[in-house]
Amino acid sequence: MELDFAFIGTAFLSLLKALPNTIRITVVSVFSGFLIGTAIALLRVYRVPVLHRFASGYVLFIRGTPMLMHLLLIYFGLPLVIDGASEAFGWSFRSAAIPLIGFAYISFSITAGAYMSEVVRAGITAVSRGQIEAAYSVGMTTGQALRRIVLPQAFAVSLPNLSNNLIGMLHGSTLAFTVSVVEINAQAQIVAASNWKFLEAYIAAAILFWGMTILIERGTALLERRIQAYNRGGVA
Repeated sequence: MELDFAFIGTAFLSLLKALPNTIRITVVSVFSGFLIGTAIALLRVYRVPVLHRFASGYVLFIRGTPMLMHLLLIYFGLPLVIDGASEAFGWSFRSAAIPLIGFAYISFSITAGAYMSEVVRAGITAVSRGQIEAAYSVGMTTGQALRRIVLPQAFAVSLPNLSNNLIGMLHGSTLAFTVSVVEINAQAQIVAASNWKFLEAYIAAAILFWGMTILIERGTALLERRIQAYNRGGVA
């Protein structure tokens, strides 16, 4: 068996058609997951009565179960909930109206939220308590202290781990093919199905993922340098 290098190039070009789906899944899940994770982290750090227990249980369950299981639970379970509620309340909306990629958005956002909550929580606890007390002393509310002092510093501290989560979700997007979403991994299988050159197709997919990972790492490094320059009083 010999590698068909020409087909690797052909497969690579074909995989670019599925790139938008992969990017959309990654961006939506990471952005939504960051918002969810920040909310969960704040509930746990400030131990909001009752809610912090639900937040801890959510993180424990999601981190203790596989990402693929989350996707399958959402894919098979959410339609039952939506259709049952629609029948009970007389709504016209049905789960069939949800695009397949929508299940990936929901599932991966929930998964990302649990992992990012731990990253954000670590960043928040890394901020000196003295800075928060100083904010209170000049009349800031808790919300103002969080927005102006705590969260910006927590973001800077958490950036490397947030970048790792972004890369992890990029790679995890390949699981979307299990619910018939055509992303890079699914497109590789489609391309190779006609001539059984699966190795070449997966090599092309690996190169594409590798390139995107490098771009994320370079972008994160650039952002870190700008934040460090700003914190030192330089021009960002």
